[in-house]
Amino acid sequence: MKATSIWISKFRSVLDNGRKHSVVVDLPPENNGDDMGPTALELTLMSLAGCITTIFAVVAEKRKLKYEALRLDLEAEKGEKTIEKCKGVLTVKTDAGERDVEIVLKLTMDICPVGALFEKAGVKPEIEIKIEKP
Repeated sequence: MKATSIWISKFRSVLDNGRKHSVVVDLPPENNGDDMGPTALELTLMSLAGCITTIFAVVAEKRKLKYEALRLDLEAEKGEKTIEKCKGVLTVKTDAGERDVEIVLKLTMDICPVGALFEKAGVKPEIEIKIEKP
């Protein structure tokens, strides 16, 4: 893996992964930024959400759990320096039972690499499951 950050102006930078994918980070207006992208800290929360849904899809496929839609809404509380708490709701549109979804989520959280970083930082995401029937 690679990452490059190129400063553009004020508080805006372009991040690149070396595989032709880029993201702009910036600060919001209340912090004198131009709000041209998420902050780097917001990007970490976005990365966690993306990692959880990606790994959930991998685990669900292996366990043959079928679903029509998957959405994770996360909220984080920032302390003095960084994120201190993280909670969210995973909404799954499926005919599967709640226990089956719980197992897939538990296995997901056991192997989610971004989730592991959060846990090593002392932030264990609390995720509630909401099942919608198709």
